[in-house]
Amino acid sequence: MRAAATTADAIGNPPRRSVRVNGYLLGAICVAVIALMVFPILVTFLSSIKTAAEASSVPPHYLPHTLSIENYAKVYHYQAGLLVYVFNSLTVALLTIVLCVVLAVPAGYGLARFPIPGREVIFLILIAGLMIPYQALLTPLHAMFSQLGIANTHLGLAIVHTILQLPFSIYLARSGFESVPRELEEAAIVDGCGSVGALWRLFLPVTRPAIVTIVLFAFIASWNEFLAALIFMSKETRFTVPIMLVGVRQGHFGAVDWGALQAGVVISILPCMVIYLLLRKYYQSGLLSGAIK
Repeated sequence: MRAAATTADAIGNPPRRSVRVNGYLLGAICVAVIALMVFPILVTFLSSIKTAAEASSVPPHYLPHTLSIENYAKVYHYQAGLLVYVFNSLTVALLTIVLCVVLAVPAGYGLARFPIPGREVIFLILIAGLMIPYQALLTPLHAMFSQLGIANTHLGLAIVHTILQLPFSIYLARSGFESVPRELEEAAIVDGCGSVGALWRLFLPVTRPAIVTIVLFAFIASWNEFLAALIFMSKETRFTVPIMLVGVRQGHFGAVDWGALQAGVVISILPCMVIYLLLRKYYQSGLLSGAIK
């Protein structure tokens, strides 16, 4: 019996040891990937706390010899002021989120839960906008918005960002609503809920991860968007953070002020990182909604 147990252990140990080695290898790969992703952010932050002369030195040094916040002070006091540009970006991003949610949720709900004739064709037409380069839409949209008087407003820019983000938002909303079991909907109908009541009391709470994912993607896309903001905004007091970064990088005699640019980049990525960390749980489950049925 003891010999048989020893033989069994000898047979069982190699696979167990192999699994352990594979786990260590996977962990090492994950650490390497994380380091690869974090390294540029760390270099950007270290460059932002250097003096302007040291940040632009050739050859560059990764570690600052002297800690300084002059780059952040320059960004904060640049032209209209950092707070103005942050307020503009937040306003446009919040309007974009509201428009995306208000339009994508009913569209996704209808395409997922109602027997609409040709709904697959309608869905394909709605998400076909993902294949169109948005740069091709900016000129006609600017001409249209100029006639409507909203070309240089936060609402006009938010509408443009909504147009760019809406197809993907509808895709996420439809996937989230399709993942809800039919039995839950039938139980809500038996309890007296109509279509609107079922949406408000059942589907919205259940599909919260998908809606939060829509909010997160809409915010990041609007906050980081540059080209449409540059074309549609002509007043300096209405510029957003990406436009401010282009201006603040200008140094003496056309040189690039790398310190101020890196400080602006650090400031610009902070809201995205904070929102992602706060909504990470919903974001991860929202991307998987509808993938497993």
